[in-house]
Formats: sequence, structure tokens, C-alpha cells
Amino acid sequence: MAIFGIGAYYDEDVSQEFIDNSIAGPGWDETDAPELFQYVASLKVGDIVYLKSCPPSSKDIHVKGIGFIADHKLLTDISDTKNLVSAGRKINWVNTQKFTIPKPQEKNNVRSNTMYEEFHPKVQQIIMEKVIGAVKNT
Repeated sequence: MAIFGIGAYYDEDVSQEFIDNSIAGPGWDETDAPELFQYVASLKVGDIVYLKSCPPSSKDIHVKGIGFIADHKLLTDISDTKNLVSAGRKINWVNTQKFTIPKPQEKNNVRSNTMYEEFHPKVQQIIMEKVIGAVKNT
């Protein structure tokens, strides 16, 4: 199991649409961003994803939802993706409370990327605490 940050801003914030439709993925198609298409395909059942935004001027990571990859199926059909993403994964959202995490001091800042694996221990700890709290409350 790994933790991944996923952006949800495609000319406007689509975080709520991702949550409402139990999905997440990149907005670009395979031709424009083949690496993101492969990235979302590589996610495994049970991996944790969190919707985030982190503008360069911000001192915080804005988290908008946390969930788990629900199954192995890569969603590419418009009817499955609700026309939100070109390639997506079904997500079981367990925490949709918005909160912020102070942006850590780090040398390799990936915060503005569309998708990345989260390796920072403090960010991982906060995400896991929110997941455990959500699971205990169900």
C-alpha cells in the first residue's frame, strides 16, 4: 500500500465531482500525457489517494478528500469516467473533510505535480491519522 497525492484542478476545482462520482485521475488524455495514463493504471487496490492542491504561493497543502483505490479496473470509457478524466480509478472516499497540512521543508518539491507518490513522513502520518479516524467512525 502506498499514498498518492492527486490534483483536481482542471480550469476549475473538480474535487467535489471526483468525490460525488467515486473517481480520480488525470484530466489529460493518453496522447497528451501518456505518463499520467500509465501512472493511474499502476495504482493498486488498497492504495490511498488524497485530493490536493498546493499552489506555489501557499504555505499549506490543501487536502479535499482521502480514499482507497477500490478495484483493479482502469476506467477509460466516458460513461465510467463521467467525462471527468481520461483514465481514472474507482475510489472509496473515507474522509471528505477539507483540511490543510503545513507544506514541509523539502529539497524535492513535487507538490505542484498532478500526481505523485507521497514520501514525506510527516505528510504520510497526517494522512494515515485521518484515514484511521474515518475508519473508526464508520
